[in-house]
Amino acid sequence: MAVLARKQKFPFPDLPDWFEAFPTRFTMPAMADLYTMRIEEYTEEGRYLVRAEIPGIDVKDLDVTVDDGLLTITAERTEREVDKHRSEIRYGSLTRSVPLPKSADEKDVRAEYADGMLTVSVGLGEAKPEPKHIEIKHTT
Repeated sequence: MAVLARKQKFPFPDLPDWFEAFPTRFTMPAMADLYTMRIEEYTEEGRYLVRAEIPGIDVKDLDVTVDDGLLTITAERTEREVDKHRSEIRYGSLTRSVPLPKSADEKDVRAEYADGMLTVSVGLGEAKPEPKHIEIKHTT
């Protein structure tokens, strides 16, 4: 006795592939790491240092600014115009801001970029005085 196989056309041919890739489609915490600039901060020899991991960026596409106690690093990766078979590289802009220590000298800032690592060094002076609280008298 012969068993007849019935071929049925599936109305959504991509659906099985979608479910197969389901776990990787919704891994937002891990994917978020791909879109942030990883940094480390430390003090060494009287300077505050921030190192940022930014591989594959041309130095002309980096910008470091210091304004009102905030260090901001901006990087831009431009997409190459080639016919790609696959691309897992993130293109676009990355920005990371870090508050500087109170004793940071915003006029003494240096930056170097080598081997995919940006190092920003800020001189440290004397700690700035804490804000003075003024007593408020209540009058009637």
